[in-house]
Amino acid sequence: MTSIEEKINYYKDSLEIFDDDMEKYKFLLDQAKNSKKFPEEYRQDSFLVSGCQAKVWLVPYKKNDKINFYSDSDAFISKGMVTILCDIYGDRDTKEIANSDLNLLDSLKLNTLLTPGRRNGVYSMLKKIKEYANSYN
Repeated sequence: MTSIEEKINYYKDSLEIFDDDMEKYKFLLDQAKNSKKFPEEYRQDSFLVSGCQAKVWLVPYKKNDKINFYSDSDAFISKGMVTILCDIYGDRDTKEIANSDLNLLDSLKLNTLLTPGRRNGVYSMLKKIKEYANSYN
């Protein structure tokens, strides 16, 4: 199984292939299009991530002693980002997430691509993922 750092490096390498920001946006949109179907029963306010400009739902669940996430958003860029985050941090031991360095994501260099509001939203998603992991410990 790949580590969180290896997953982040995979996305970093994927994004570095593209020369311009529009191609990187398209990559994020493709992630949104390829995301897993979100179970409608979880489309509740209690699963909304506060601090996001768009509506972003993040739902933890345990499978084989690992934490996983259902996610969705009403905005494609946010949906692409939350899909990537769930791929990086999903199917993990809760301690691995709790002990992970959130600053590693800076290596994706999304700050050039995302508005300050969207960057804050991504940080809010990360905090929520860590919060869920800590609540399962």
